[in-house]
Amino acid sequence: MNITTTCYQNFLSPVGNIVIIADHQFLKNIIFAGNRESVLQKTGPLPQGDNTIISRTRSQLQEYFGAERIQFSLPLSFQGTEFQQLAWKTLLTIPFGKTYSYQEQAKIMGKDKAIRAVGSANGANPLPIVIPCHRIIAKSGKLAGFAAGLGIKKFLLRLEGHTISKMALVS
Repeated sequence: MNITTTCYQNFLSPVGNIVIIADHQFLKNIIFAGNRESVLQKTGPLPQGDNTIISRTRSQLQEYFGAERIQFSLPLSFQGTEFQQLAWKTLLTIPFGKTYSYQEQAKIMGKDKAIRAVGSANGANPLPIVIPCHRIIAKSGKLAGFAAGLGIKKFLLRLEGHTISKMALVS
């Protein structure tokens, strides 16, 4: 496999199968298994394989799920609109164990009125967990919106120390 080849590898996590997509330079996608087909429609068929970025990602995810890591240190490459990229970069600034509302995220981005657009951008996040869109909740404190489902969002927030019983779920 040459150095620019993008490949994928499955990773069995506490929240189910995760597909890690990377080349030898950048982590490109993290996909919850149920969403893999839609991403592969965009990327085309990829070879299954391993490389240093996939190995590092797998290792860091294991540490995260084992409560040994609070921040990821991986080279990221994500494609999106300018607005989406701003939203995702803003998500990277949210500390482990904290939650912000969609409104707070929009304000940090300097786009106070773009609350729904922020939600849409977060929903298109190509690197969930690493880019922590699960840390965004409704202004009321309720759990809302997560592409992999609210059960996984709830699990991730509990892992980060949140008491979810106080947070109602919004479908």
